[in-house]
Amino acid sequence: MAEQGSPGWQQTSLLSLVPPQEQPLVPQRLLILDTETSGLDPERHQCLEVGAILFSVPQRAVLAQLSFLIPAASNAAEALNGIAPAATQEPQPWQQSLALLEALASQAQLLVAHNAAFDRAWFGRGALPKLPLPWLCSMEDISWPAQRQLRPRPSVRDLALAYGVPVWAAHRALTDCIYLAQVFERCTDLETLLREGREPRQLYRAQVSFEERYLARDAGFSWNNPVQGAWTRRLSERQLQALALPFATSPVAS
Repeated sequence: MAEQGSPGWQQTSLLSLVPPQEQPLVPQRLLILDTETSGLDPERHQCLEVGAILFSVPQRAVLAQLSFLIPAASNAAEALNGIAPAATQEPQPWQQSLALLEALASQAQLLVAHNAAFDRAWFGRGALPKLPLPWLCSMEDISWPAQRQLRPRPSVRDLALAYGVPVWAAHRALTDCIYLAQVFERCTDLETLLREGREPRQLYRAQVSFEERYLARDAGFSWNNPVQGAWTRRLSERQLQALALPFATSPVAS
């Protein structure tokens, strides 16, 4: 990272402050993020761990990485993520790590997470700062190449395996960031994937009968989220045309 006060630091820091709609569709640097939490509800639960990797798109390289725990008294999701509350309370420089997280974000133009809707909800709450950058979801927004034979909305495990990345652990924040970074290292068409992934999206409702609901599910549509009693998915015009869905869709008013 360039020193503060140098031309390189000033240029990249100012770029991160450009409104999202005016930023370049193909960023030079990504901040890959993942969180581990004590539950699913940001109103009632707490973020326990943050993982972050600053990634250079043109170099296909990891520039910096960070992982830290945030002190917590309890963790209802310990059986899933393996984070004991006592471990979070061990002495470690988590407050300084928060400052480093913001410094890494100042060098990026885009935040990337797998299931970004979940991770994004924790920033700006509790100890976590609000990061003023646009988000891209590697599960929802990127249309991975057909030859990778991935399902719509693939898990980070399936995505890693499709790109030949060994999967050795799950449900720790930095581990999932490493998987994404190694996938991006292997993407010869990363710039295209990022540019198309940032195209405007519309929420569509699948017009399927109860008997045909499997068609919507197999196409990556979600039931009851965010529209109750409906199968919906956010798609760009490009995605909608490329999918050639075997059922009709209708846009959902925002």
